[in-house]
Amino acid sequence: MSLEETKRKKKNKRKNRLIFRTSILIVMVGAIIFALVSNIQADKTIYQVGDEAPDFELKQINKNNELETIRLSDFKGQGVMLNFWGTWCKPCEEEMPYMQELYPEYKEKGIEIIAVSLDSTELVVNRFIDKYDLTFPIPHDKTGEVRDLYKIGPIPSSIFINPNGKIQRVVNGALSLESLETYFKEILPKQ
Repeated sequence: MSLEETKRKKKNKRKNRLIFRTSILIVMVGAIIFALVSNIQADKTIYQVGDEAPDFELKQINKNNELETIRLSDFKGQGVMLNFWGTWCKPCEEEMPYMQELYPEYKEKGIEIIAVSLDSTELVVNRFIDKYDLTFPIPHDKTGEVRDLYKIGPIPSSIFINPNGKIQRVVNGALSLESLETYFKEILPKQ
């Protein structure tokens, strides 16, 4: 190989390396721009006390309740306890009997409990429902869409919504029978 040919090959290698590095750099810059734009457009709204509770619709899986789907807006005029839970969560399991104990009485007074399950499969939820003989609506949020909408972090988390559809109270953590009853009284419809 001649000296001239060796120089040409080196020059071609440098040129190819430059093209390759430039291509990678362009892809990385594009990915960064995409991430920034996506982040800017993401819904960062955190709903607080006094805000209108955002509407959603989920399939209801509790066979002990006649509703097929749950749409929050269908309960306007009623008080609503929107509870986020999972079968693997011990504090969630501890508060469920309290919710069931108060449900028949407060349902008659105009309060609905909607216990949104964050479990991955319906089978474990159905076993849990049978174990505690739960009768309130239990929609299944298998995609996490409603959890993300409400920006739910730790579970159990409960959002108490007044009859006007406004968030009255947000509680992170398990509820006792007494605190649950106190919060129900805050969202009772006026008779």
